[in-house]
Amino acid sequence: MLVLGLTGGIASGKSLVAADFVRRGARLLDADRIARDVVALGTPGLAAVLQRFGQEMRLPDGNLDRARLGALIFADAAARADLNALLHPRIRDRIAADLQAARAQGVALCVVDAALLFELGLDAACDAVVAVDCDEAQQIARLMARNGLTREAAQQRIASQWTAQARNARAGWTLDNRGSLAELDREMGRVWREITGRFGVLVAPT
Repeated sequence: MLVLGLTGGIASGKSLVAADFVRRGARLLDADRIARDVVALGTPGLAAVLQRFGQEMRLPDGNLDRARLGALIFADAAARADLNALLHPRIRDRIAADLQAARAQGVALCVVDAALLFELGLDAACDAVVAVDCDEAQQIARLMARNGLTREAAQQRIASQWTAQARNARAGWTLDNRGSLAELDREMGRVWREITGRFGVLVAPT
């Protein structure tokens, strides 16, 4: 099984690329969804987060108040490091288990979609990595519109991740998402042909 890492800064357009990989027949492991799962109601992950950050991080229904926690950790590097120390091992373990299950099922291509792919060390489990790139000004505008953030809050979130230059330097392929959707689609086609040609992967489109 070919394991392909997919990364990119927040609001870079990575989800569009992930959906394209799925249409082309890849199995997707979404680190964002897994990160939510490991702090779901009743999990050890949620208990650990509440123990560290307090019961005020719990919503009335018992679930994690992700908005409140996010406002804290993106403004406080030490708090963010503590949260990462609690959750990153759980996320890595879950992805490792999901990759093992995919291999057992005979999956030909599995894409690990993670904005923090390198920060989590998930690139070690990947045969190749694709990074989605765009201008920081585009990221800020998308975050402000999509998440209702102030410019300062959007910049905090971007600054909490690796720079685009650092991600691109580590990735085997870079997808340029500075232009239109049609241009991104052409970029995706190019990268797909190069990857499948290099690794000899045969998958059936969905």
